[in-house]
Amino acid sequence: MVYDYEYFKKAIFDLTQIDLNSYKEKQMKRRIDTLIAKHKVTGYENYVQLIKTDKEKFEEFVSYLTINVSEFYRNPDQWALMDKEIIPELISKFGKNLKIWSAACSTGDEPYSLVMALSKHIPLNQIKIFATDIDKQILEKARLGLYSEKSIENVPDEFKKKYFTQIGGSYKISDEIKSRVEFKQHNLLKDTYPTGVHMIVCRNVLIYFTEEAKDEVFKKYYDSLAPKGILFIGSTEQIINYKEIGYNRKNSFYYDKP
Repeated sequence: MVYDYEYFKKAIFDLTQIDLNSYKEKQMKRRIDTLIAKHKVTGYENYVQLIKTDKEKFEEFVSYLTINVSEFYRNPDQWALMDKEIIPELISKFGKNLKIWSAACSTGDEPYSLVMALSKHIPLNQIKIFATDIDKQILEKARLGLYSEKSIENVPDEFKKKYFTQIGGSYKISDEIKSRVEFKQHNLLKDTYPTGVHMIVCRNVLIYFTEEAKDEVFKKYYDSLAPKGILFIGSTEQIINYKEIGYNRKNSFYYDKP
């Protein structure tokens, strides 16, 4: 039997429930081949055996597979718009007990940014963000809340001073902010989505998915939103068939459900 990439995709799904068919093959295969070469393993079958028997290598594989590029207040102009227009609009429609989901939240930069942004409009103890990612290791990093200087460079100064403590060359976010976020493992391509959500934030993640998988996720987000709810996507993304799905386009990055 030839243990090719088709075999590998099936073996990985059985092990992790991550469906590699939904990722761009050329890009993903290149990443995986690089990792296999790093461990001087010959072929997909031997690598599957390695990650089945070595917990550390397994965790490394999942981390390597999931692309984690994140920073606080990424694209500050879009967060400025959230502060001036989007949050006030959500509060006027739904009140201050907002149900907000940060999907594919990576190392926590985004959900923690959301807590800080909301804190200008809502008392901190009333804020709750539901944050999910497929990668358990990344969620552990998010719960730890330790970030590089570069990662927090776009955080408004008032929040940097108030909510971050410098530890060596890193910055630790305060427990006040951390306590407002609930982290949970979730697979966008397989697991059930929450319902009645007032805002979903999912940015610069779906660019790694096939067009079919993207389409499926955007439709599921639409079903997940409450009527008048808002979806906030990344600067590298667009929903080409947004009208067909049912969204209104508020601007390049914000869509709402009528």
